[in-house]
Amino acid sequence: MRVIDHVIAGDKTATDGATGAVFDPNRGEVQAHVRLGTAADLDRAVAAAQAAQPGWAATNPQKRARVLFAFKQLVEANMQELAELLSSEHGKVIADAKGDIQRGLDVIEFACGVPHLLKGDYTQGAGPGIDVYSMRLPVGIGAGITPFNFPAMIPMWMFGVAIACGNAFILKPSERDPSVPVRLAELMLEAGAPEGILQVVHGDKTVVDAILDHPAIGAVSFVGSSDIAHYVYKRGVAAGKRVQAMGGAKNHGIIMPDADLDQVVADLAGAAFGSAGERCMALPVVVPVGDKTAEALREKLIPAIAALRVGVSTDAEAHYGPVVNAQHKARVEGWIAKGVEEGAELVVDGRGFSLQGHERGFFIGPTLFDHVTPQMESYREEIFGPVLQIVRANDFESAVRLPSEHQYGNGVAIFTRNGHAAREFAARVNVGMVGINVPIPVPVAYHSFGGWKRSAFGDVNQHGEEGVRFWTKVKTITQRWPDGSAMGTQAEDGAAARTQDAFVIPTMG
Repeated sequence: MRVIDHVIAGDKTATDGATGAVFDPNRGEVQAHVRLGTAADLDRAVAAAQAAQPGWAATNPQKRARVLFAFKQLVEANMQELAELLSSEHGKVIADAKGDIQRGLDVIEFACGVPHLLKGDYTQGAGPGIDVYSMRLPVGIGAGITPFNFPAMIPMWMFGVAIACGNAFILKPSERDPSVPVRLAELMLEAGAPEGILQVVHGDKTVVDAILDHPAIGAVSFVGSSDIAHYVYKRGVAAGKRVQAMGGAKNHGIIMPDADLDQVVADLAGAAFGSAGERCMALPVVVPVGDKTAEALREKLIPAIAALRVGVSTDAEAHYGPVVNAQHKARVEGWIAKGVEEGAELVVDGRGFSLQGHERGFFIGPTLFDHVTPQMESYREEIFGPVLQIVRANDFESAVRLPSEHQYGNGVAIFTRNGHAAREFAARVNVGMVGINVPIPVPVAYHSFGGWKRSAFGDVNQHGEEGVRFWTKVKTITQRWPDGSAMGTQAEDGAAARTQDAFVIPTMG
């Protein structure tokens, strides 16, 4: 059976060690094994990065950008192969897999323009004959720890900007769907990146801890659950690293009475159930304002959910495919049972869904709850599956409070025709990313991505100019060039006279 190995210094030669199973979620069968690395494997990758990074940093920014241009072209040329590979391990349908890759490429396109953002500041005459300027320099070696749900997009969000800024990058992808990250590293080498600039080390907590503790790694980017994000942030910062750690989410969609409900339902079909709900920017909670709005929304949602097609990931007609593995299926179904236990009304039950010919696949049908309350644990926690919860709000103020008071603050959306209500909501809601009639408000690549509260730990967001700031450090130079005219004169005691060019602190000049 196929074994997926690391990519260290450009080498994929198999190594000894433990392996983990990689499943085909459509059939529920093991299709490959992935090598689980050790601290020694990470040390090899760090040594290769240390050898390659100084030369890469010394390469002028436009030449680095040309490598990223070539990488982008190679990914586009191999889009179908990558999408099929991604789909086969994750379970998302091919169209979603292509979207996963394309959203990563959007950041690569942004990274091709990073030379413009690496320009420092300059002040002439900050003091008498004194100029001050700054330089943006790479942090050195960066690392990314990425989740299973976006095996192409999130790695490219991280390494695209990091590499453009002159860093070497070590990627620890999810062991559940590791093949696409390996292919991306191969394509980066083919694009002209030196060996050691983008490497892949697979593994579990052993490799994660080795990354967080390694003294040569200067910055770590993480996406995953909030508890692990907090752990990564604390341990990485304690080791002296800069860390951005993105956690979980429970995004809300506020439905005002004047919203176009047909459009809302169409949006919810994709935002709540697309990719089987395995997205941190999914919309798993819908908040209709007023009972009249709630009843009208529910009436439209039920037939729309019944029309959703759940199929294998290669089914071009399917709206979504299986979840990633059996453990995750059991977890999501456990949350459905918890919602019933807590007293929520189970309107549509997706448990027990079976697809003919794929009875062992990890499928869950679309699920709808109504009369969910903020006190329920199934509301407070992230389900990460094809489950939509209706939480009714009496008025606009209650609707603003729900996402604002939730432990997560990743994304939120409001659906309305009222510009004042939308503007007021966007200004007041305590959430990091807001959509106005946009159900999944993921910013474009030249803006930054990041939530608030337990959805993000660290002070700097991903990609955009924030990403450039994260993957660089600033050095500031204060310079003065005395003309030396007074240095040739002699004082009465024979010492050189320096009065004319004596240094004066700029703020005192």
